[in-house]
Amino acid sequence: MSILPRRSAAAAALAVAIALPLAGTAGASPHDVPGTAGASTLTDTPEPERPEFYEPPAQIPSTPGTVIRTEPAPFLLDPLGLSSSVVTATRVMYSSTDADGVPIAVTGTVFVPRTDYVGASDRPLISYTAGTQGIADRCAPSRQMEELVEYEGLGIARTVGRGYAVAMTDYQGMGTPGTHTYMARAAQGHASLDMARAAQSLQGDDVDADNPVGLMGYSQGGGAAAAAAELASSYAPELDIRGSAIGAPPADLATVGANIDSGPYNAFALFALLGVAQAEHIDPAPYLNETGEEVAAAVEGDCVYDLFDHAFKDTGQYTESGERLTDLLAGDTFAAAVTEQRIGTLRPNAPVVINHAWGDEVIPFEVGKQLGSDWCDQRTRVTLNGGLTPTHVGGMVPHVEKSMYFFEKRFAGGDTANSCWRL
Repeated sequence: MSILPRRSAAAAALAVAIALPLAGTAGASPHDVPGTAGASTLTDTPEPERPEFYEPPAQIPSTPGTVIRTEPAPFLLDPLGLSSSVVTATRVMYSSTDADGVPIAVTGTVFVPRTDYVGASDRPLISYTAGTQGIADRCAPSRQMEELVEYEGLGIARTVGRGYAVAMTDYQGMGTPGTHTYMARAAQGHASLDMARAAQSLQGDDVDADNPVGLMGYSQGGGAAAAAAELASSYAPELDIRGSAIGAPPADLATVGANIDSGPYNAFALFALLGVAQAEHIDPAPYLNETGEEVAAAVEGDCVYDLFDHAFKDTGQYTESGERLTDLLAGDTFAAAVTEQRIGTLRPNAPVVINHAWGDEVIPFEVGKQLGSDWCDQRTRVTLNGGLTPTHVGGMVPHVEKSMYFFEKRFAGGDTANSCWRL
């Protein structure tokens, strides 16, 4: 993601789809960087005490991907630890950089099968980016696994079952201090690529710099994986990325935002405004009325399962002008931010597959199709798979299965069908 100083990224975020939010009264200083010691939230809402593991050190290594600390992690859907005989699970804190290039601490989890990989390459490593979790620290995937409420376990278990190592980031500011930079393209792309670097440098497993890498994610995770694919050549050129599996990507925030504003997925818009405003040092307070500021503060503590607390609310009731968020963000103040967050302006460093349900009611299929077309124009090999399974949630399982087929082909040195002729 390119970086514009103080650009209105808040708008960009808003349009996102499986990951958008809305409010954010900025009381925090622009120097309070999420993922650094003592960072405060954008709304100055106090965060609950977090486990010691998630507190960043006073000095963060300047080399992205450096492992700061590790500890054993509980394996999702296995509270008795029975899977420890077939897979290791390690919680990791590592260094990354935010959208401005400032060193930050990010957490995540690395899964490595104990069995040998029987494919044509060394064991592949998948940098797996999660779909919308929420914005509160308690929503971090590495923490939700311990609570047995992490829905991404479906994709992780399937991927580990293929013999792949999996490294899943918690993203900037989720788990660690400060507001999660939800839908901030550069921060999410960096977190994904640095998660792969950290996994390769872990001691005691068979994953290192020689292992081929794949990028994979759905919804918010699809956007993060797509951003990582575009940034890899310049940010992490040493990673041997063989391909990226992108599911329902929120590549065009304006279109996605207009689709979800004041509907059942209103919470995503709220997440996004806060996340992008935080990443771009924007104070949304002047645009929010008292109700909007109260909602923004409440959203700081929300996870995706709090979705219906904000469903079907008219977002015009949150703004000083009475405009809905979509209209506010389309105005002069925020329009540049929306454009800046668009995915599809840079060429991915390897072939990609885009899996997107035709009946996706959150992120329209046309958004994924347009991303494929944009990448084809840049001479990227793109496979576009439409899906019959209805709804955004329903598209996830087919995405996981189609991704497995794509990666098996890529790690064996082959290619899947090229859809560019019809895009």
